[in-house]
Amino acid sequence: MLLSHFLKRMIRVGTLNVIDANGRLHCFAGEPGPEATIRLHDKSLYYKLFFNPDLYLGEAYMDGTLTVEDCSLRDFLRVVIGNHAFARDHPMYAFATNLSRAIRWMHQYNPVSRSKEHVAHHYDLAVNFYDLFLDRDRQYSCGYFREPDETLEQAQLDKRLHIAAKLLLAPGQKLLDIGSGWGGLSTYLAKTCDVQVSGLTLSTEQLQVARRIVAEEGLDDRVDFHLRDYREETGAYDRIVSVGMFEHVGVRYYKDYFGKIRELLADDGVCLLHSIGRMSGPASTAGWVRKYIFPGGYSPALSEVMAAIEKAGLWVTDIEVLRLHYAETLLAWQGRFQANRHKAAAIYDERFCRMWEFYLAISEAVFRYGDHFVFQIQITKQRDAVPLTRDYITDWEGDHGAEAEPVRLRPHAR
Repeated sequence: MLLSHFLKRMIRVGTLNVIDANGRLHCFAGEPGPEATIRLHDKSLYYKLFFNPDLYLGEAYMDGTLTVEDCSLRDFLRVVIGNHAFARDHPMYAFATNLSRAIRWMHQYNPVSRSKEHVAHHYDLAVNFYDLFLDRDRQYSCGYFREPDETLEQAQLDKRLHIAAKLLLAPGQKLLDIGSGWGGLSTYLAKTCDVQVSGLTLSTEQLQVARRIVAEEGLDDRVDFHLRDYREETGAYDRIVSVGMFEHVGVRYYKDYFGKIRELLADDGVCLLHSIGRMSGPASTAGWVRKYIFPGGYSPALSEVMAAIEKAGLWVTDIEVLRLHYAETLLAWQGRFQANRHKAAAIYDERFCRMWEFYLAISEAVFRYGDHFVFQIQITKQRDAVPLTRDYITDWEGDHGAEAEPVRLRPHAR
């Protein structure tokens, strides 16, 4: 069958055993490597997984028409993502990939009104759902693991410490946080560095929580959050930070994004952009992720980002690539999610839980075995806005790390 033909060409490392809807076992093996077994309960998957695996693999797991046998979902996705590059050799997959990239401008249609809808799809879930797997400060982005056995809380604190060091913050400065989420980074920077923070979000749920936290922490005079698109912001800021938001911008809007950064940033200002990227060059977002998780979203290649920064007339003064840090973050999130899975099912339903299991597991796989990573780009208007060497980053972290403690937000809802 077509699916067998596809898998024979794709699986070059490890073994994938497939039990079809009639109970027959098919083995697809390459060089020695990891092994996994799945069962297909619906014959329609034979052609669905051939013509559009990027969509139907996740859907089949959500619907229970694809199950893993004698292995974990992580084991299965390790085999799949570990061999994903070889799938491009198949003419049908290559055609679908090229077509998806050609029409990605449609998928990334993100005017202000549509951006709000896209953000609401993912971020306006019940806040007590996110409490089930995030750290206590609700940092919904890559942690910074200085040691392999660090706790999630420590890794997220170290991430904020790392960001603060690169921003070269000084008391009294004005900081803009584009994509401020539940407010954890903004409140941390306000308390640690004594700066004035304006946070922007398009999520009404996040805005309510962030404002409540500011009131509880007594930071009303230093932190303010707004339900506002970055394109609608005005004013001037000494520092700008954006963590985990750029993935929602869309390639066709990069000119607007970096043009706005240039407009808002003081002449001697510093901007830090923290985002997911990909090392395999410009592409498009997988169909399942686009449909169920991040509509309008895209993780860019560095070549796409750098070109847009250059056209905006901005300086790139530092780039750091965090390779496996998000894989470790996602592994921690998976463990917490599974420990609280019954609570997630009580908030939503079983299919929703399987969707999030797949999302967290495949995300870890693409960071651990695929082409994804996280980058941090420091951007300025002037070439001399930051010191000549990177020593200031280590020095600042050393001076502030020992005394830093995670901002204690409201206890997780259970």
